[in-house]
Amino acid sequence: MLEDYSAAPISDAEKALFRFLTRVNGSSNQIAREHVDEVRREGWSDEALYDAISVCALFNFYNRWIDGTGVQDLPAFGYQMSGHRLATEGYADDEKKRSIKS
Repeated sequence: MLEDYSAAPISDAEKALFRFLTRVNGSSNQIAREHVDEVRREGWSDEALYDAISVCALFNFYNRWIDGTGVQDLPAFGYQMSGHRLATEGYADDEKKRSIKS
């Protein structure tokens, strides 16, 4: 998937979305109505496209901010631990979840 999404075992709809997001990341000023229509024909809603574009834009911002400020990347083990925590505990501990609900 990371090397070539077009050869990955994902749906045609997902491949269309990744093709569109490649344009967003590489040549956003050249996106035309036909590109948007292509992903819509594959079943993606305007809301889903908005969300996907927002995620791409935010990650581009975060990466440039991190590079510009010198924030250090986590070592691989840090990402593994973070992934494990998120998978087993979610984004907030139970006390935070209770306070958010009330």
